[in-house]
Amino acid sequence: MDFERIRAAAERVARSEGLEVVDVEWKIGKQRFLRVYIDRVAKPAAVISDAAGPLEATQVANDPFPKISHADCERVSQQLSVILDVEELVPGPGYILEVSSPGMDRALKKASDFERFRGRLAKISTTEPVGDAKFFEGRLAGFGDGTVRMELKGKEPRTVELPLKAIRKANLVVEF
Repeated sequence: MDFERIRAAAERVARSEGLEVVDVEWKIGKQRFLRVYIDRVAKPAAVISDAAGPLEATQVANDPFPKISHADCERVSQQLSVILDVEELVPGPGYILEVSSPGMDRALKKASDFERFRGRLAKISTTEPVGDAKFFEGRLAGFGDGTVRMELKGKEPRTVELPLKAIRKANLVVEF
């Protein structure tokens, strides 16, 4: 199976719908599952201006974390299913295609994820200790020079820098 071609097909479909592919998984158990996680890219806030230039830095209210709808998933699923079948990208008999949002506790995988969700609470585990720990929970403070900055809370709040290549797993934490 050519996983890169499957991912490329999913990205083409998502892009045509104004969406992005967050992740693609292939799972084999009692059934074969192809899972595609999609998301809506956050748009930067607009600046209102007139002929004289910007009117202060007034920003139009935009949701910084736009949501994926059931209809978005359905459209991507229908289009991707046709491509997968016509191009015979999934060999063998039967499989189940699932298209969904990455969820409120979404995985963070790319450098852009850590910047996009700056200010949000996250849990990160590393492959090797950074300082004296391998598990971190705190607010994302951005990304730069190959490292994720995270503000840790506790008796003595501090900021740590975690090399992206050392991150084993990272997820947002749901806050209410």
